[in-house]
Amino acid sequence: MKLNEVQISRTLSQFRAQVLAEDHPAVAQFCELFGHHTFFLHARGLHVLELLEVPGMEAQDGEVIRLAEWSDADFTKLRRRHSFERGSTLSR
Repeated sequence: MKLNEVQISRTLSQFRAQVLAEDHPAVAQFCELFGHHTFFLHARGLHVLELLEVPGMEAQDGEVIRLAEWSDADFTKLRRRHSFERGSTLSR
């Protein structure tokens, strides 16, 4: 899912990563592969935040999901994961 500025700020305060700007050349390809999300680059790879939804309530927490991992020591190539790794749960 695409996050708003407040959600991005809250995520970055709990998860040390770099958010990819919408106009970054890789975002179009990532959207094609993984759907429309706000993408985060981290030392362990490419991540998104999925908000945990409870029916009838506004989502308060989210879960970091690793979609791809670095395949080289220079952090220039990503390898898609066969299964997505769920990570930390973040509070809003």
